[in-house]
Amino acid sequence: MRIVIAPDKFAGTLSAIEAARAVADGWRDTVPDLDAQLIPLSDGGPGFVEVLHAALGGTTVGIDVTGPLGDPVAAEYLLVDDTAYIESAQACGLHLVPEDRRDPGRTTTAGVGELIAHAIGAGARSVVVGLGGSATNDGGAGLLAALGAAPADGLAAGGGALGALPGGVDLSAAVAATKGVRLVAATDVDNPLLGIHGASAVFGPQKGADDDQVQRLDAALAVFADATDPSGALRATPGAGAAGGLGYALLLLGGTVESGVSRVLAAVDLAGQVASADVVITGEGSFDFQSLRGKLPHGVARTATEQGVPCIVLAGRVTVGRREAAAAGISEMYSLVESAGSAEAALSRSAAELRILAARVAGLWQR
Repeated sequence: MRIVIAPDKFAGTLSAIEAARAVADGWRDTVPDLDAQLIPLSDGGPGFVEVLHAALGGTTVGIDVTGPLGDPVAAEYLLVDDTAYIESAQACGLHLVPEDRRDPGRTTTAGVGELIAHAIGAGARSVVVGLGGSATNDGGAGLLAALGAAPADGLAAGGGALGALPGGVDLSAAVAATKGVRLVAATDVDNPLLGIHGASAVFGPQKGADDDQVQRLDAALAVFADATDPSGALRATPGAGAAGGLGYALLLLGGTVESGVSRVLAAVDLAGQVASADVVITGEGSFDFQSLRGKLPHGVARTATEQGVPCIVLAGRVTVGRREAAAAGISEMYSLVESAGSAEAALSRSAAELRILAARVAGLWQR
């Protein structure tokens, strides 16, 4: 039996690599002679650089950059020929901020701009920035400040400060710093910058914002957008609201928005790997309605369907209905919480419980 194991991370508990190993170990507990191809994946969020490094080779370059709270953090990007791959979460990720200090009005994306500047200095002519898992809501203003936009102090002070920017915003130095470089925002989030579907309203609460702060942050981003995008075209672009508005900043610099899932799946040649498989297994921490809106498991299932191979999902939680899952090309879904008996058990013993679940599922799908 040959299977392809292609999960995303289980946020907060397992990396994509750890999840893939747990599934493989569990399946082998039932099918000892298993032929398993492990292909851990990322949609642009945490794990983006690690996954692409394994698939593409290249060189990782480590530097210290400004973290979301202003303190130095260690980060790295991947350089493959003249293309740099940057994982924004390494510089401004939610995991870098203790729960009691989470405040999207104060966190900054300056470190992402520093990574871009370093990559360009190292010879990159194309920079792909994976967006996801951020602790920020500053519209990428910190990124722009790190590349030379002014006023630097106001732009790098967090999303809450954007409503009181003195005068206008001068992007000329940042545009010059990235001239001749192709910038790509790799994301499968299609939210605009502002409004009820924008960065503040949709993602702000995940980063610590209450209802009142969500309204203030959206208003501050509107001031920033008026100063940088008078026509209103860029702020409404799908993906502008990704990673607290990092997508918007890249658009301001002439960048484009592309599917992070599609880019990663192409890099690992998932279609080629799936073609000769009996079963494809994917998964993530929570398999919910958002998962069917272009997130990684949906991309894996689509690829499997195109190759005529069944795809199953192992996830921490499953809240998708069977009819919706089947329409997306998913043959079956299994919940780690249900298998473990409680959310506490699933969270505290994630790898062990995922291995147990995979062994049970293998018995049902053994051929």
